[in-house]
Amino acid sequence: MKFMKLGSKPDSVQSNGDNIRYVATELETELIVTISNIKFYLHKFPLLSKSGSLQKLIATSRNEEKKNQVNEIDISEIPGGSVAFEVCVKFCYGITVTLNAQNVFAARCAAEFLEMNETFEKSNLVYKIDVFLNSTIFRSWKDSITVFQTTRDLSPNYSNEFTLKLVKRCLDSIAYTASIDTSKVEWSYTYNRKKKLDEKAVPRDWWVEDLCELHIDLYKQAIEAIKTRGKVPVEVIGEALHAYARRRIAGFSKGLVRVVDKSLTESIVEILPDKKGSVSSSFLSKLLRASMFLGCEETVKERLNKRVSEQLEETTVSDILMFDIDMVQSLVKEFMDRDPKTHSKASVAKLIDGYLAEKSRDPNLLLQSFLSLAETVSSFPRQSHDGLYRAIDMFLKEHPGIGKSEKKRVCGLMDCRKLSAEACEHAVQNERLPMRVIVQVLFFEQIRANGSSTGYSTPELTTTTLNEDDEWDHVKEY
Repeated sequence: MKFMKLGSKPDSVQSNGDNIRYVATELETELIVTISNIKFYLHKFPLLSKSGSLQKLIATSRNEEKKNQVNEIDISEIPGGSVAFEVCVKFCYGITVTLNAQNVFAARCAAEFLEMNETFEKSNLVYKIDVFLNSTIFRSWKDSITVFQTTRDLSPNYSNEFTLKLVKRCLDSIAYTASIDTSKVEWSYTYNRKKKLDEKAVPRDWWVEDLCELHIDLYKQAIEAIKTRGKVPVEVIGEALHAYARRRIAGFSKGLVRVVDKSLTESIVEILPDKKGSVSSSFLSKLLRASMFLGCEETVKERLNKRVSEQLEETTVSDILMFDIDMVQSLVKEFMDRDPKTHSKASVAKLIDGYLAEKSRDPNLLLQSFLSLAETVSSFPRQSHDGLYRAIDMFLKEHPGIGKSEKKRVCGLMDCRKLSAEACEHAVQNERLPMRVIVQVLFFEQIRANGSSTGYSTPELTTTTLNEDDEWDHVKEY
């Protein structure tokens, strides 16, 4: 952390209990400055020579008080409170004071409030702090973030045109640095995420983790400033928001969010980039799950529902496994309404097959719920029906009590011609399947065998093997 030292005299500001500060000297006190419950016992000359505001306040108090009486003024509204005022006092007395990223913002606001500018003395405190900010602080990545963090400590009552301008300078510094070409990044930054990186190259999302330290109110401002510059790809903004959610929302990755994180979740959704693909489908699914659990505003849930459905073809089974069937069905319908002729239907069909296979492990899953979702994607093109067969078999295994007509309806979802050789081999030995289905499988297997021996094959038949995450290991219980 960069710093600047002002003054050379030893520290003579002392305390008497928690509420009294004074400068140790043989001179009698001439001025008492009150800030909230703290009183400063001071002397006029060091302060009045550098502060226009104190000059005016003392001039006013003289008219109201008797001559030679100690002047008392109250400036409880000073930005930064007693701590920032003490920095200004030490500067006026020539006492050594150290400014750094932790205290410079409050000190600068207090100096502005006290009118410690060039009108009253050259190289006054305002000037010195501005030089420090421009030449050092705003040229340091981490110091800029630290200063920006301290702006939140300032009471909203102190917000004015000057403080807003100073906050903007912090944001401009952060946004500029985050947007710089990665080949020019030479400063230190935090990067702990597990990614395969070129050891010599700076990753394009190098700045993401450092901003995770910011409170959401400040983080939103920083992200908006970066977006406004237009130099950072929206995909990196999406990665940044995902990293922030993982860091700031306890249990986010596991879906175990807390009620206190409701407003935080809504704020993250508010600043999501609009471009499709800018945010991963996995992140969107977790946000949707969190918004439902936390009871977020309907507009928030609707927006997330739409975003997840837009990228449904990129979604994995684990992303949507926490959703009930009605929720998944609404996502599929939204997906179809968005683009009925989309070429992504095969991917969505595979996703739903995998989802149903996992949900069917629940013996309480209703037949109608299974059929309803499966029929929603029944018209979607599939090269292979192996995934659907897995879902059907798992449902039959966990629901042994369903009748023949119900079994027939469930198995009717599947086209036996589109089962791989491996799936067919399993199906002909599967006692849970109706005999009619087993016969169909044998029939089409015979056609497949005859076609292979003669060099011909039926176009509808496909021997595409499984490309599922689970493969067949967990299915061999059939």
